[in-house]
Amino acid sequence: PAWLRRLCGQLLSERLMRPSGVQAVVRGIMEGTGAGGAGAEAAAVDWRKCDVVAKILASCPQQCRSLQEYYRLVCPQVLGLLHIQDKLAARQFQRVATTTLLTMAKEHPQLAEKYLLQPLLAPLLRCSE
Repeated sequence: PAWLRRLCGQLLSERLMRPSGVQAVVRGIMEGTGAGGAGAEAAAVDWRKCDVVAKILASCPQQCRSLQEYYRLVCPQVLGLLHIQDKLAARQFQRVATTTLLTMAKEHPQLAEKYLLQPLLAPLLRCSE
């Protein structure tokens, strides 16, 4: 029903914008793909599921005051997905992060540059100066 879809969307949006919310949402969605071992490895190859999660992360929720606020809160968390230490989950998280980064860069290049690309490339720029 529409009311349930709206409520789930609202709860998901609220969770994404909290500290560590992106990681919790990604873990929750990707968890059902397998319980370690070969299941997790097979899930890491499942691009479609990673694409769906990335599309969710790249979409600014209606409850958010502005697109810039959403990027400010979510993008550092997306970059944090690149540093997950759990080897089994790391491939999934990295695929979700890179697909989210690409989607955000296509849809809103200026915000993606400010909140994703500049922080990502900052160490390289410091070294080259």
